[in-house]
Amino acid sequence: MKLHTYFRSSAAYRVRIALNLKGLSYDSQSKVLKQGEQRLPEYLQLNPQGLVPALEVDGAVLTQSLAIIEYLDEVHPTPPLLPSTAIARAHVRAMALAIACDMHPLNNLRVLNYLEQPLGQAQSNIDDWYRHWITLGFTALEAQVQRHSTAGQYCHADTLSLADVLLAPQMLNARRYNTDLTPFPTLVAICTHLDALPAFAAARPEVQPDAF
Repeated sequence: MKLHTYFRSSAAYRVRIALNLKGLSYDSQSKVLKQGEQRLPEYLQLNPQGLVPALEVDGAVLTQSLAIIEYLDEVHPTPPLLPSTAIARAHVRAMALAIACDMHPLNNLRVLNYLEQPLGQAQSNIDDWYRHWITLGFTALEAQVQRHSTAGQYCHADTLSLADVLLAPQMLNARRYNTDLTPFPTLVAICTHLDALPAFAAARPEVQPDAF
């Protein structure tokens, strides 16, 4: 398997966690987003969206982090990233999608760059934008997790799931932008637990070969 990634991409970070949890080896191919390497013609042949991650596996190119992770979970079902019942799977997917669809798209690099140019927003305004959407999303997610977490170590029940895989990168982003995390004690406690797990620690941006 070959993973097209970037150390600071939270979407790629999610896939690295999933690959580590499944015990799968892969070749890492970095695309430096700030230098536009994801828009080079040869990469657009692989992924017309010009985004990371993309996973080359079994002669196919898979894109979109959630699609990649669910593929990995289907093909390599141990440990499972989705619960055994339909209701529980729906709850886990709802939490994961709240991050992947409601929070992350508003704060990814393309949006932040557009706020700067051509919209001409100052960095302080961009940072405020980022924190606003993180805070709004985490407020709802904190309530969901309090409802579904058993012991405050995982987002759902007492087992690691897809929701945890998405939460850890989003929490790191929140900290990078100095978001006030005081209102989210459950999310913070869960991420403290997750960050100590080897599969999560090995996926962190600062330990990736392309980190700078």
